[in-house]
Amino acid sequence: MQQTPDPYTLPCSPLAETCGLKYFPRMLGKIRLHAEGKLWVDLHANLGSGSDGALVNFLHLNYQDLKERVLLGESDEEIFKWCEEQSRPLNDTDKLIWNAYATKLGWNDHISAILDKRKADAGLAHRDDIQTIAHYIDVDEGRMP
Repeated sequence: MQQTPDPYTLPCSPLAETCGLKYFPRMLGKIRLHAEGKLWVDLHANLGSGSDGALVNFLHLNYQDLKERVLLGESDEEIFKWCEEQSRPLNDTDKLIWNAYATKLGWNDHISAILDKRKADAGLAHRDDIQTIAHYIDVDEGRMP
């Protein structure tokens, strides 16, 4: 693992929630930090893609439109409401499906090889407790030992 980044350059954990939807506050935090010129450089490459892209696709939104809305300065809850107005309201099952995806990504799925490579590159290949992308991110960003 490389040196832990400055916490002021990091969004919240991918497991954090807004209005019952995991990862949503992380995506918004990345947008805000990037606009302020503060986002940890390692996170720049996946802005709008990766999990960001998966979530905006799940929400049936365009990332650029979301980014513009976020930069207006509204709260996460207000932006979540706007997302539903632009697309569709999410019911409990929608949230359950997304949250299961977000919390299990990298565990025996299409992202497993990427997780294994990231762990190896970071010197964490021996860490059997890191089984998902969310857990890897929390370790990589210094929120978990």
